[in-house]
Amino acid sequence: MRYRTLGRTGIKVSPYCLGAMMFGALGNPDHDDAVRIIHKALDAGVNFVDTADMYGRGESEEIVGKALRGRRDNVVLATKARLPMGDDPNQQGSSRRWLVRALDDSLRRLGTDHVDLYQIHRPDPETDVEETLSALTDLVRAGKVRAIGASSVPASDIVEAQWAAERRGLERFRTEQPPYSILNRGIEREVLPVCERYGMGALVWSPLAGGLLTGRYRKGGQNDTHRAGFGFRHLSDEHRLDAVEQLILLAAEAGMPLTHLATAFAISHPGVTSAIIGPRTMAHLDDLLAGSGTVLSDEILDRIDAVVPPGTDVGALDMAYDPPAVQQTALRRRPAGERSAV
Repeated sequence: MRYRTLGRTGIKVSPYCLGAMMFGALGNPDHDDAVRIIHKALDAGVNFVDTADMYGRGESEEIVGKALRGRRDNVVLATKARLPMGDDPNQQGSSRRWLVRALDDSLRRLGTDHVDLYQIHRPDPETDVEETLSALTDLVRAGKVRAIGASSVPASDIVEAQWAAERRGLERFRTEQPPYSILNRGIEREVLPVCERYGMGALVWSPLAGGLLTGRYRKGGQNDTHRAGFGFRHLSDEHRLDAVEQLILLAAEAGMPLTHLATAFAISHPGVTSAIIGPRTMAHLDDLLAGSGTVLSDEILDRIDAVVPPGTDVGALDMAYDPPAVQQTALRRRPAGERSAV
């Protein structure tokens, strides 16, 4: 495994990061099997594991904690907080009040006294970024966190957070975790260049485009039932399925599985440190590990560009973050009485 430096932290991580979202009730409920999958990934040289408190309401962290007993020192461990962990309105968000408690809860479930990377799972427009950075700075100084990061943050907010950290002498976000795949290349336009400018590592999620780039979802075909059961609209998006059909042909002509084409593409961008792979079964992991040595030629990358142009998205992932300016009607429409030009 050829390791890469996570931004400018000096921490060395594998190009594949093992994502633990599918361990637990959401995907694989067999804890022992999930532990075996984690161990096999570690044995193959993967030294980077990413989870979150809200994956199975803590179940994923508990599984990861079991798997890392006796191996913790050899693993770069990342987790996240921000999304709801209960009905109490204060059991979520990126306030100091919640982050301090959320981290302690995560550390208990993970069976460790620190995490190497603590991330804000999604932007929190209701909390001042200085409040968040101040709390995270104290957690770093307390020795509970080694580095801090964020996920799915627009480029302008990344810049604002960097400026706030510099202005106030606070720890700054060292990583960003955005969605990235052949079908969703929008972050190439601003997010990845901004991360490179500030020396941030990028660990990208959903390199298989929410399951579409596994080849198990075909236009007019019999599709995989596991993810389809969640009702994801991106799995039936006609434009995305049209692109998938072209990519299946391209992968076949290149002599490789579509999954290998997709993951190799994700880690080929110079701004990407690691791609998060999220296997649910041992077979899924075996397939992804088998493609770890795949290198795409310029010719193949050019042909991918012809299917999905750089910096563009074909549809959107259902799980992707939309800022309030897009989500909230009132923020993108003037009141009816003010819309006229006269």
